[in-house]
Amino acid sequence: MKSPNERFGKSPKDILKHYLSMMSELRRVYLHFRMISSLFVKIILYEEVIYMENITNKRTLEAESIQSYLRYLREQERSSQTVQKYAHDLTALAAFLPDRILTKDSIIAWKEHLTVNYAPSSVNTMLAAVNGFLSFMGWIDLKVKLLKIQRQIFCSADKELTRAEYLRLVEAAKKKGNERLSLILQTICATGIRVSELKWMTVEAVRSGRAQVSCKGKRRTVFLPEKLCSVLKKYVQNQKRTAGPIFVTKTGKPIDRSNIWRDMKALCKSAAVEPGKVFPHNLRHLFARTYYSLEKDLSRLADILGHSNITTTRIYTVESGAVHAKQLSRMELVTT
Repeated sequence: MKSPNERFGKSPKDILKHYLSMMSELRRVYLHFRMISSLFVKIILYEEVIYMENITNKRTLEAESIQSYLRYLREQERSSQTVQKYAHDLTALAAFLPDRILTKDSIIAWKEHLTVNYAPSSVNTMLAAVNGFLSFMGWIDLKVKLLKIQRQIFCSADKELTRAEYLRLVEAAKKKGNERLSLILQTICATGIRVSELKWMTVEAVRSGRAQVSCKGKRRTVFLPEKLCSVLKKYVQNQKRTAGPIFVTKTGKPIDRSNIWRDMKALCKSAAVEPGKVFPHNLRHLFARTYYSLEKDLSRLADILGHSNITTTRIYTVESGAVHAKQLSRMELVTT
């Protein structure tokens, strides 16, 4: 019978070393197994905690939490328009939920409801408002994905305000004796400013030929065409205004966008322009298309409009499919 030394071909010292190595490996495997087991236990306990939290401490969309979030947005120096928009969207979600209880399923159901009733871009702005609120509350697991939108190559002809239609709106305002509205239309369309930026069109800006506009935490210089400065100087002289915003209400406050919107809509019939085309922001789009058709400089246009992302500017320069069709015809590449 062979001895252990003969069977293993090693000395007792080698055998002991091999044994200790095996024991060390077994201990490592054991510790690894314990770590994995502990991790599984933690996952199970976490899921139980979340389950119990959903049962005993339901997440609800309360007016107090909405107001807390809106205060947070103001502290972050978000624009008043953004705060108002988020407030509107969160209130709409609260109205959609019968018991105001927030779950992933209920928010997905709201998303589906929006998808049926609103344009994709509008859906995404509303979802962004809700996702921001959920992050603020620490309910990140309830956030939903935004819709994927392919960039539009053409805009709908029934939404695009043409130069001829714009001129008819200006003329209609003059005929109605609404000089202020006529000049507001021309100021927005000739400078490309947002309707919310009208308050920066001051007597001082008209005198210098440039306005210092502050919007969304950014400041930029907006140049006023000489012809616009000329007509605005006459207007402020007639109104006996020596300083401050040009376009104000009877009480002297800067005119509100809702008033401009309403007055513009009142021009539709006499100007023979579809109401769906008549809103202040469409004047900004007309400025962008007109500028781009002359200069073909998208980067500079982005600076003029106050855009941080040039992708946003591309949306403003999109024209109708009819214009694109004419451009293709002018190429004359069909020979048969």
